[in-house]
Amino acid sequence: MAFGDSLTAGYGLKPNESFPVQLEASLRRQGIAARVHNAGVSGDTTAAGKARLAWVLNALKAKPDLVIVELGANDMLRGLPVAQARANLEAILSELRRRRLKVLIAGMRSAPNMGRAYVTAFEGMYPALAKAYGAGLYPFFLNGVAARRGMTLPDGLHPTAPGVAVIVRGITPAVKAGLGVR
Repeated sequence: MAFGDSLTAGYGLKPNESFPVQLEASLRRQGIAARVHNAGVSGDTTAAGKARLAWVLNALKAKPDLVIVELGANDMLRGLPVAQARANLEAILSELRRRRLKVLIAGMRSAPNMGRAYVTAFEGMYPALAKAYGAGLYPFFLNGVAARRGMTLPDGLHPTAPGVAVIVRGITPAVKAGLGVR
């Protein structure tokens, strides 16, 4: 299950170009019979994710083998306090732990204009949470995509279909590790 915001949902892309669809296709090409549920909602903050997590999990027909948590970008873009985002992510991770689900945290980087203290706290939040909750960590979801021509939509934030393909190539080893496959 890919649980996140517009970066997960596939904002501005055709349905078959979204991160969950491309990740599922990539895993299947590698012989892994994966079904990746798209639990991304455009505009979601960590608070919105926390509010809908139980509903999403209860609506699934089967328990996910791995939950990729990709949230926090909208908190940062809105200048919300890092402590608030961290508390929401802790609640999400606690619920996933309670349900005995494996987790891969997809981290995010902060815009530098947020100030040094914010950037340090925000970017440090993801590895600290991964360590505290025994989760896998992919440090930067948009690695190889952010600020690269042709990799983002005209808004400069959301990945293009080729950008999603770069994300999938980058995150796949962490996903496979989370699934316990080679």
